Amino acid sequence: MSTALSTVDAVRAMILDGRFAPGARLGEADLAEAVGVSRTPVREALRHLAAEGLVEITPNKGARVVEWTQAELEQVFDLRAEVEGLAARLAAQRASRTQLDDLARIAAAHLRATEARRRDLDLLYRLNSEFHGAVVAAVGGSSFPAVLGSLVHTAVLVRTLHTFDAAAMLRSAHHHVELVAAMRARDPLWAESVMRSHLLSARASLLGPRTDHRTTSSAPGA
Repeated sequence: MSTALSTVDAVRAMILDGRFAPGARLGEADLAEAVGVSRTPVREALRHLAAEGLVEITPNKGARVVEWTQAELEQVFDLRAEVEGLAARLAAQRASRTQLDDLARIAAAHLRATEARRRDLDLLYRLNSEFHGAVVAAVGGSSFPAVLGSLVHTAVLVRTLHTFDAAAMLRSAHHHVELVAAMRARDPLWAESVMRSHLLSARASLLGPRTDHRTTSSAPGA
């Protein structure tokens, strides 16, 4: 792995772990010291993360963690519902038996972690990310990971579990289990519907009722 790429991963991890709040300044010198590299790979990493949508770079002001407005977050969730809904639809048709077994394993582990008396949020984040990544991997190709990367890699969205109550977290875990059932049934419309409901439920838990009373577009066949 190149120094530039490892620096991107290190800086991204610090943002997603919450070390830097939305809107926080990202000083090149401080980041270089924290990662243990020179300022040049840090500068390259910040440009890379700006392309991902995690960082905003302003001339003469430097880099800051992106702050998402309510309207922007609404759009991100709606886009994820559309794109990941389609991914689930295709995965239901394309996933191998091994991939389905792996998804079932992850979903079961996520449900157990959710039902645990003391929830490990880091474990829940990892399992949730692993599950969604496995759905996308079951589609095949490189287009879905590329499109979803900029939507999923946001500090605000990655930390949404902090805003979920117990009922919302359990509902999310059961969505994963149901999605596996839909994929095992080779039912693309069921799978797409579950994924869309999963993400729109997460949107409601994080953002609350839609203030403009919009409705998202209907799933195909609805």
